[in-house]
Amino acid sequence: MRRGLISRSAIELPDAVLDARVARTHAALREAQLDALLVYTNNTRPAGVSWLTGFVPYWSEALLVLLRDRPPVLVAALTYRVKSWIERTSRIAEIIHTPRIGLDAAHLIAGTQAAAAVGIADLAGLADGIVADLRSGGPGLKLHDASSLFEALRGRADPAEIALAVQAATIAQRALAQDLGESLLEIIAAVEKTARVLGAEEVYVAAAPDLAREPRLRRIEGDAKRGESFALRVSVAYKGTWVRLVRSFVGGARRERAAAQFAAAVAQLPQARGFGGFSSWLVEGCRIAQPLEPLMGSRMTAPRMPAPGALVSVQASLIVDGRPVLVGAPALLGAPGEAASLLVEPRFD
Repeated sequence: MRRGLISRSAIELPDAVLDARVARTHAALREAQLDALLVYTNNTRPAGVSWLTGFVPYWSEALLVLLRDRPPVLVAALTYRVKSWIERTSRIAEIIHTPRIGLDAAHLIAGTQAAAAVGIADLAGLADGIVADLRSGGPGLKLHDASSLFEALRGRADPAEIALAVQAATIAQRALAQDLGESLLEIIAAVEKTARVLGAEEVYVAAAPDLAREPRLRRIEGDAKRGESFALRVSVAYKGTWVRLVRSFVGGARRERAAAQFAAAVAQLPQARGFGGFSSWLVEGCRIAQPLEPLMGSRMTAPRMPAPGALVSVQASLIVDGRPVLVGAPALLGAPGEAASLLVEPRFD
């Protein structure tokens, strides 16, 4: 369950932006000869529905039903008491409250066309119980995997999404810039508090307490002694948009060299050749519903190439002067033939 404030800003995410995304999706449905699209959402997979409507759940689950040429309907396993909150924070034509979202979504679609062709974004990731309810509630419905269709729509960031990512990155940068405490836990608490005060709807902080011993970021349980060189990574959500930013505490000229090597490697994305000299690296982004899904990296055997114009978060480990350094920041991929660019600079101290 999320803990930060989820609100809607018509300035940062205008109705016209959401309407344009829905219109593009309607056009894609017509071209694919689909009568409806279903997109699942919960607190760990919010990004598909939030992209179309602005809705981000605190908890529970829902299915967004987009009938061809009709506005979005949310079938939610949430009580009626949150109806007004959903209406305030999203652009949805109707909300149906039910504990069996698959069954009622199928009834809704079958009520307009019994044998409708229904595309499901990430069909393979949809719970078996929901799929069974879809088939039970609409025996004549033809279910299709619409992952590729939705991924093509979702892949390239529009100006509104880029602006939200820049704001999220700015929050992360300011949170990591706070004065340090005496212990690692005090540092982490200060980072999280600052990010929430600045409007983050969710914050996760990971740390590599001693880079010399283990350059691996992890959640800290209990206090941990920090070494001479250590690193923090903050993951921030703002208005449904997620980014990651790393701050490494390393001395001397290592930070300048690490920053230069990282920026040069990121500029070549989605080509991976720039990371050839790195110990490890990872590119995360959103394909459908998971906000920061691993897309490509040194340990991935089946990479998913992000689209030109996609927003991604990149993190890497490299050896400088014989010692490890962690670095990471969000980036915007360029059009074919154009360099990718960092949204904010990674921090070093």
